[in-house]
Amino acid sequence: MRFVVLADTERAAGLAEMAALGLGADAQVVTHASGRPWILGDWRSDEAVIVSAGTRRLALFGNTRVSVPALSGQLARAGTPADLDRVFRPLRGSPHLLASFDGRTRSQGALSTARQIFYTTVDGLTVGGSSQRILAGLAGTGPRTEALAMRLLFPGAPWPLQQDAFWAGVETLPAGSWLDVRDDGSHRVHRWWSPPDATLSLRPGAEGVRAALVGAVEARPHGTAISADLSGGLDSSTLCFLAASTGAALVTHHLLPLDPANDDARWARWVAGQLPRAEHRYRSPDDGPAWFEHPDVIDAAALTDGPMAWHRNRVQLAHTARAMAAEGSRLHLTGVGGDELFSAGPVVLWSRWRENPRRAFSAVRRARVMNRWRWRDLAPALVDNGPFDAWLARAADGLTAPPLRTAGLGMNWGGELRMPRWSTAGATDAVRELILATAGRGVEPLHPHRAQHQLLDAVLATGGALREANTALSPTGVRWEAPFLDDQVVEAALRVSVGERGMRGRYKPVLAAAVRGLVPDRLVERRSKGEFSAEAESGLRRSRRMLVDWCDDLHLTRLGLVNADALRSALLGSHPHRHDLMPFESTIACESWLRLNSAGAPAGRSTTGGRR
Repeated sequence: MRFVVLADTERAAGLAEMAALGLGADAQVVTHASGRPWILGDWRSDEAVIVSAGTRRLALFGNTRVSVPALSGQLARAGTPADLDRVFRPLRGSPHLLASFDGRTRSQGALSTARQIFYTTVDGLTVGGSSQRILAGLAGTGPRTEALAMRLLFPGAPWPLQQDAFWAGVETLPAGSWLDVRDDGSHRVHRWWSPPDATLSLRPGAEGVRAALVGAVEARPHGTAISADLSGGLDSSTLCFLAASTGAALVTHHLLPLDPANDDARWARWVAGQLPRAEHRYRSPDDGPAWFEHPDVIDAAALTDGPMAWHRNRVQLAHTARAMAAEGSRLHLTGVGGDELFSAGPVVLWSRWRENPRRAFSAVRRARVMNRWRWRDLAPALVDNGPFDAWLARAADGLTAPPLRTAGLGMNWGGELRMPRWSTAGATDAVRELILATAGRGVEPLHPHRAQHQLLDAVLATGGALREANTALSPTGVRWEAPFLDDQVVEAALRVSVGERGMRGRYKPVLAAAVRGLVPDRLVERRSKGEFSAEAESGLRRSRRMLVDWCDDLHLTRLGLVNADALRSALLGSHPHRHDLMPFESTIACESWLRLNSAGAPAGRSTTGGRR
């Protein structure tokens, strides 16, 4: 789904014509009460609710359940666009909310950024929308070379740089904010949400998660066939049980793992046996594409705003989407977000140590043994209490250091940031400059507590990855939905005490407590978790010849970002540890994106543009 939001002014007429060209022949138009174009886009009828109240208009784009008369009444009673907070907060499904309100427009997306708003200024008029690419086309700008350099960074750009727009002249609306555009084309950004503190004990916290998650799943099925991932893990299996309980015609999908030690397949078949009314599909890894395959040809609508975070299995996802479309599904549930919200990382240890070292010592000792941490690495991590901007500055200084197998133990504001060894000095300098400039501004973290910051940082990264995936998969007609990333589920998870989230001898204790009784106890008690380095190694091996051939004419080399000879040598070398595969993912995603754009017809200029 793509759309553009225009101010209620005659001056926007020319922009409406340009936007219609960028969206294509199927573009739809919703007008302001004045009759001027307000929203232009290519949404489906089953994912749009549009209501009126006098001269006001309200549009919800996404899967949600609402009463149109009640929604119209709330719109009529609102005194200002800010009063629409009361409309948006209780909505399930986290849709886009767009309002035309007495000459002003309000636009916002989801907290996770799985639905996002971007904006730009053209001839003094602020234009909002869901696609950076289309907005850049209106502004006549191109991608930012330094943003592409930042995408080479692994495991990924830190907050807030992960949210920077990829195209010059385009801005990203901060999560938890709404864009206010006046009829003169000027704009302001208002914050409507701030993350809560983690104050609830396990029982009330789990009850909140349970209610939010049930509501999130119920918001999506609309009496038609839906599909869902069924990995056999707690996250996807929970969604399958909840979806089946709504009466939806459910088709599950399981991709059999390559590693025989991965017991996901056994668990998926057991869960399927508990869902006799659903249809279950299993696919062998040899029956379809592998990781790192490059799409030969794609629809122009599938060109993403930037390199896909999930590029490694882009072709695999499209294969699944087409298979689910053949089953009659237009909506596919995925369990992404469950790990981000409920897997307690080492930062929980850090938090407990800060509160009471004596009580936390036994848990720290067990974790050290299980993870093979050295005391000389662990002790400094436990006592570190530096601010976020200081961590950013240190991260910028370590971009070319050898990768750490402990990944910094995961107790700081984020992981250890590294540039791949084949990146050029220019690319590394550009990334270092951006990080240091951000640290120099004294940027605040997403939350003062490291655990809360890490959770939100992961949610934003995953939400953005899901948004990119839905763009890439749009030609299949199947939309990927992640109920765990809904606003109310995220907020409920944030409210649970950090100490309750892990290190209790249980796997995902908050989620387990929340879904007990909704899913079989045997699943709740599962202790193992699938691991997929075999898929990464096999996919890289199968695509190695293509990737080595790319090095003869590397687009990233043309831009001065990657040394092609160094990348070729690394591709042909051995990779004994799964950590060694991580740097390839971001580089391959960037190169693939450049190649797809050179073969397609990207909006904006084809040359890269700079913006600092």
